[in-house]
Amino acid sequence: MLEKFYPGEYLDSTYVIDFDRLYEEGYRGIIFDIDNTLVPHGAPADTRAIALFRRLKKLGFGCCLLSNNQKKRVASFNDAVQVNYIENAHKPSVRNYNRAMEILGTNTENTIFIGDQLFTDVYGAKRAGIRNILVKP
Repeated sequence: MLEKFYPGEYLDSTYVIDFDRLYEEGYRGIIFDIDNTLVPHGAPADTRAIALFRRLKKLGFGCCLLSNNQKKRVASFNDAVQVNYIENAHKPSVRNYNRAMEILGTNTENTIFIGDQLFTDVYGAKRAGIRNILVKP
C-alpha cells in the first residue's frame, strides 16, 4: 500500500540493505535515524546495530546518526556504535542533513539516508537532495 504513495526504496529492515552494493555504487556516507530504524524505540544499541556499524566502517563508510531525540538518548546509543551524531535535528529541516554531510566530508551524490518515517526522515532527505531508503519500523 505504501508503494502507492512512496515510489522510493522501501525495505523490511535496515539489516537487509546491501551495503556492499551501495559502496560499489560510490556511496561513502550514510546518515541514519535511530529509533525504529536501527532498534526499537528507546532501546539501546544491540549486537546487530554494533556489528552493522563495525562492518560499515570496515567497508569504508562514514556514518552519522541524525535524530530528533535529545542528546542523552542519542549519546547513549552512540556510546556503543561510536560514529558521528547530531541530536535534536529538527527533521525534516534540511539544515542538519547538510551538517551531517559536512561532518562526513560527503555530498548529495555520495550520501544516503536511512530512516523509518516518511514525513520527517524521508521528506527531509528528499528536500536536502539525498537518496534515501525507507525501512519498516
